[in-house]
Amino acid sequence: MAQMPLRKMKKNQSGTITAVKVGGEMGRRLREMGLVPGTVITVQGRAPLNDPVALRVLGSTLTLRNNEADFIEITVADLATGD
Repeated sequence: MAQMPLRKMKKNQSGTITAVKVGGEMGRRLREMGLVPGTVITVQGRAPLNDPVALRVLGSTLTLRNNEADFIEITVADLATGD
């Protein structure tokens, strides 16, 4: 398993949120959208300039700016080993 910021995930890649590394208003807003540790997300796509990113979360689609996605740590399966 590999850990990375959400911003570095590729289209159609899935992973599990391990941490939301921001507090205050932005941290509260991200958590209210369902972006909490243990939640599985899938990157559905990106805008032409890679910002924002569209995510599939808890049966819904939402978008995040890259500066918001930087605060979300994801664990993804390592494709080379299949873990």
